[in-house]
Amino acid sequence: MAEIERESMEYDVVIVGAGPSGLSAAIRLKQIDPDLTVVVLEKGSEVGAHILSGAVLDPRGLDALIPDWKAKGAPVTTAVKEDNFYLLSAAGKISIPHWPMPKLMSNHGNYIVSMGNVCRWLAEQAEAMGVEIFPGMACSELVWDGNRVAGVVAGEMGLAADGTPGPNYEPGMELRGKYVFLSEGVRGSLSKQVIEKFDLSAGKCPQKFGLGMKEIWEIDPKKHKLGSVTHTMGWPLDHNAGGGSFIYHIENNQVYIGFVVHLNYENPYLYPYMEFQRFKHHPVVAQLLEGGKRVAYGARAIAEGGWQSIPKLTAPGVALLGCSAGLVNVPRIKGNHNAMLSGIAAANAAAAAIKAGRAGDELTEYEADLRSGPIAKDLKPVRNVKPIWSWWGIWASMALGGLDMWTNSLFGFSFFGTLKHKKTDAAHTGLAAKFAPIDYPKPDGKLSFDRLTNVSFSFTNHEESQPCHLRLKDPSVPIAVNLAKYAEPAQRYCPAGVYEVLGEGAEAKFQINFQNCVHCKTCDIKDPSQNITWTTPQGGDGPNYPNM
Repeated sequence: MAEIERESMEYDVVIVGAGPSGLSAAIRLKQIDPDLTVVVLEKGSEVGAHILSGAVLDPRGLDALIPDWKAKGAPVTTAVKEDNFYLLSAAGKISIPHWPMPKLMSNHGNYIVSMGNVCRWLAEQAEAMGVEIFPGMACSELVWDGNRVAGVVAGEMGLAADGTPGPNYEPGMELRGKYVFLSEGVRGSLSKQVIEKFDLSAGKCPQKFGLGMKEIWEIDPKKHKLGSVTHTMGWPLDHNAGGGSFIYHIENNQVYIGFVVHLNYENPYLYPYMEFQRFKHHPVVAQLLEGGKRVAYGARAIAEGGWQSIPKLTAPGVALLGCSAGLVNVPRIKGNHNAMLSGIAAANAAAAAIKAGRAGDELTEYEADLRSGPIAKDLKPVRNVKPIWSWWGIWASMALGGLDMWTNSLFGFSFFGTLKHKKTDAAHTGLAAKFAPIDYPKPDGKLSFDRLTNVSFSFTNHEESQPCHLRLKDPSVPIAVNLAKYAEPAQRYCPAGVYEVLGEGAEAKFQINFQNCVHCKTCDIKDPSQNITWTTPQGGDGPNYPNM
């Protein structure tokens, strides 16, 4: 194919992703210097369409960015009033008291929010300051100037299934900047390229991940407790995998029901989506949901590696922000505040560099801020909880992890030093021959649902004539390797039913239903052969979450 000619536009800063980190960076840049030219490119059909988070928001990032956010009408109104933590068995629960837990684990002063709606509000603030925001603009390529990132290609549309330009082909544009911020969320395709090219993870632990699935339910008003927050561990995962759940009571008699499965599980027959559906039949949950209705569903991966897995954050011309950098505080189940703080720190560094006449170099000041500032103070004290859980299980994570958080919080000291993550989640996958298949109850259509029915509640849509955005490095691997050795776990780990094995034996065929993809990136993470690469489909495609 002949080289594609594209128009080009120049900006001071190009930001990929209209999530909390990207929008915070854009706002902060304009606060520092209204004359800076800033563009935010969002692959979703609108700002917030691809945002999915729990979410109990620690407002410290918002306080730092827009101190008068309450007066400006931020959709952050449901304060946490009740905080419950249960360890579940198959039929009952044990209430875990809060008094033994470090203060950092308290949700006092936090808010239950829709991060999709918070991002929509942040976008309004940014646009009022002169930030250009373009939704429906997937960033498919990096633009290089020698060895530095100089921009991105955005808005390429109309490719045919074979990757050649179709009759309505639009080549997109090159958007170039003195600096490029990648705030794509977990396992972003451009961030992954930058990390690999510049070896930014050298000397760091492998990143760890969880799969988070979420439903929004409208429930009986008599059962609704506005501001109530509940977290659980234990059943149904028990010893099969790490993880847990959340139940948050929000406005309009709605609750967020969420379930997280750590992706370092070994049994390839584990079916995270069905574990979520089974969870809703626990008496604690079933009595809450009975008589209600599910109104939305979605899923996304969560970066769980913590402090020791954060890669180097800068390379020439580019910086990683938010979940692209992996800034989630795992025991607190929070990352949005750190995402916003990372956006502020990156903006401070870029604005100072541009004022000094610099462009395209490394923003080392951003790296230094993150490694020593408020994000470090949030993540370092909890750095050992995840590896303790991974190595020794749930009881050790509660006892030893709790002790470690106390000593770190009070004295800045850990008996464990800094524990390491030893291998990737993909490498944890065990051989099918060592495990028995798990028999999951059939969904009843009232509390639990089959995957494809639930995916329709994510309002996902992809133009079917475009190339499949889920790329196989070797098309023979799913059947020849993954099916033979691991019972092809893609059939189960995908929360949207994208992957199927059709037929048996010599007739077996691997099918990719990319139209179902909710952009969670689990396949890119958990495939045991690391044969699947998630890339961006054309702009505007994917889920259309209303208020996740």
